[in-house]
Amino acid sequence: MLRIEQDDGVAVVRMEHGRVNAMDLELLVGLRHAFADLEGQPVVLTGSGSCFSAGVDLRRIVEDGPAYTGQFLGALSAVFLAAFGHPHPVVAAINGHALAGGCVLALAADYRLMAGGTIGLTELRVGVPFPSAAVEVVRYAVGPAAGRLALTADTPDGETAERLGLVHERCPPEDLLARATARARQLAGGQPAAYAATKRQLHAPAERAIARDSPADDAEVLRQWTSDDGRAAIVAFLDQLTAKARPIT
Repeated sequence: MLRIEQDDGVAVVRMEHGRVNAMDLELLVGLRHAFADLEGQPVVLTGSGSCFSAGVDLRRIVEDGPAYTGQFLGALSAVFLAAFGHPHPVVAAINGHALAGGCVLALAADYRLMAGGTIGLTELRVGVPFPSAAVEVVRYAVGPAAGRLALTADTPDGETAERLGLVHERCPPEDLLARATARARQLAGGQPAAYAATKRQLHAPAERAIARDSPADDAEVLRQWTSDDGRAAIVAFLDQLTAKARPIT
């Protein structure tokens, strides 16, 4: 599920969870524990195969029902906040597609490098909203572009993604991890206490907004994800994906 390796003072956390690193409760619990265990050092977060993470495992949402969905959404917000609030540098080494929740997880990092694939906030294609923590992480990371990206559910090309702040730099796949770990070491090279304090100051408005808005917002998000209309939208989206993957005969 997760492979954690040490590289000269930097923890490299690699998601190895199925074909597309889809987010389910088990992956989220593992990520939250990893960030807690690695609180004292910089982190590079990456994926495996052709995906950083393709977002939420929607089949589990449908199959496991409302109780699972409630647990899952709480864990999803907790992971976004764990990455966003990590006191040391967090660098996302985006090895491939980073979509919906996978995109938000990348945006929670301090610095993002991308080697290929697509990136975007595609949740509205599914027909359900993001929890409050996700919205504020996105707003912090890309500023005014958050509205365009979330409401259009676009997956911009690499040049546009860099211009909008979704990624800070693009690089060849063979250089991705080396450049990501070098960047993490560079960011960690000053005074750790000063870095953590500055990060807290920068994040404070977003964290205050999450604390203020999440009780009401997330209750409505849960209602929509578990309503008959919400579940029907998820099922319809999954059916579309199945139809696109089915070979033409």
